[in-house]
Amino acid sequence: MNFQAFQILAYLYWLLLLLVTTGSLGLAVLAFKQKNQRYAIAAAGALAAALVIAAVPAPDGSGSFGIVLGMVALALSVVGGGPMAVLALRLATNNSVQPGAHGGILVRDDEAATATDPAVAGGTVHEVLRGGLMIGILERFAVAGAILAGFPEAIAVVVAIKGVGRFTELAAAESRERFIIGTFASLIWACSCAALVRLAIA
Repeated sequence: MNFQAFQILAYLYWLLLLLVTTGSLGLAVLAFKQKNQRYAIAAAGALAAALVIAAVPAPDGSGSFGIVLGMVALALSVVGGGPMAVLALRLATNNSVQPGAHGGILVRDDEAATATDPAVAGGTVHEVLRGGLMIGILERFAVAGAILAGFPEAIAVVVAIKGVGRFTELAAAESRERFIIGTFASLIWACSCAALVRLAIA
């Protein structure tokens, strides 16, 4: 294979990978804005396709293509993780948990009191796990960025900080379930987006 043919092959490879990844990002943005599960599923399918492409031995000379792919994948990890976490939670809870006004969920005081203060009167509800959207965005940015920077050990630090910060809100079974499922879905998505870049430039 001559040099010109090799360059064309490398260009087509990176162009296809960038198009599929950008398509996944576009679908993730639609899922985020319109809160539509179908777009979230389509975004996950496009990311899976991009991972398959990235697993194919890539032509040398990624150059600026690798940088652009890293930026798109980082944006995809931040934007797409929210809809993926919501999708996972809906599948797990079947919409049985009432959402709060600030991004959390509503739990009964008597359910939370069993592990903290049994003297709390039951019958009222309060919101826990507030601010989950922003926390998730920061969490995925930190995780994906750490993997892309070659420092995956930082994932343990992110999870530890999040766990400590949410500890007092995990008395109710609903909040524990939502915390675990949402965190795993968010982390898996961020790791997959970062793995896409690592596979492509390896």
